[in-house]
Amino acid sequence: MAHAHHHLGADKVVKGEVPHASSDMNITPLIDVLLVLIVIFMAALPLTQKGLDINLPAESKSKNDVTPDVSQIVLDFSADKRISVNHEEIKINDLEQRLRNIYDQRKDKTMFLMGAGTLHYKEIVDVIDAAKGAGVEKVGIVTEGMRKAGGAGPGSN
Repeated sequence: MAHAHHHLGADKVVKGEVPHASSDMNITPLIDVLLVLIVIFMAALPLTQKGLDINLPAESKSKNDVTPDVSQIVLDFSADKRISVNHEEIKINDLEQRLRNIYDQRKDKTMFLMGAGTLHYKEIVDVIDAAKGAGVEKVGIVTEGMRKAGGAGPGSN
């Protein structure tokens, strides 16, 4: 009678427990969402990279080129509303025509503007507007702090 032989403890009956609610958080779905977001951001990263536009000088191989005018055009607008272009005084009404004559033959259409700090914003904008109308492409503003750092005080010529 081999079937009558029982192992120790085999005669106990194990009953299952009724499942109850657990307050432990299941973080597996959160990790899955995190991994999906990482993959999306890694795939989208090359699309968001941007470059900088730069102006490189054109390559020239001919030796007969005329040397370009490298002098800077500086417009000084003083507190008493006097305007001078490279230390040559000019009236506001003649400014646009004078700048047009200067920039007509120049390749570098950059002008630097030194305005007194006491001038109104509209007066500076009017001068910049006249310069843009005369063909100036870039206007650099020279501040009083830049003048002091460069060794020239306000109002020095």
